[in-house]
Amino acid sequence: MVSVDKEKCIGCGLCAQICGEVFEMGENNKAKIKEQKNTPCVKEVIKSCPVNAISE
Repeated sequence: MVSVDKEKCIGCGLCAQICGEVFEMGENNKAKIKEQKNTPCVKEVIKSCPVNAISE
């Protein structure tokens, strides 16, 4: 299950750009999980997040 550390998130929006079916930008412009899905783009987001705020 993927999760977002709201304390680390800087609101860059990269996760929502890479994997919009799972991530969206929520309140305070922080990433949030739209729907839990096991798709390859989740792994790409985990690797791409500049502050390592996304984990499984």
